[in-house]
Amino acid sequence: MKQMEVTIMGQSYLLGCPEGGESTLKNAVSQVDREMSAIRDAGKVKARERIAVLAALNLAYQLAEGPATAAAAAVAAAPATETVPAELEALIRRLDEALGHDGQLL
Repeated sequence: MKQMEVTIMGQSYLLGCPEGGESTLKNAVSQVDREMSAIRDAGKVKARERIAVLAALNLAYQLAEGPATAAAAAVAAAPATETVPAELEALIRRLDEALGHDGQLL
């Protein structure tokens, strides 16, 4: 298995990648980076762990909606000035309550 260094939201990660999967991994990293950056740039969430959880939930929801919706979302980057929907606000509040003041997931 090959290792690739990638950057997500300015932080470097060393990831394992199967031979021939470099392009797929780069696309996945780009999608995660776009999603996390959009959440951070919206200004409502500061903790990297919370941003990661919200991004994961957004991406999982897009996948659950169906392949066409997920593919369309992967292509479009959310603008930084976009307002946060009420459902996302509620999710942020629930995450804040669950995580408390320490910002730790575990």
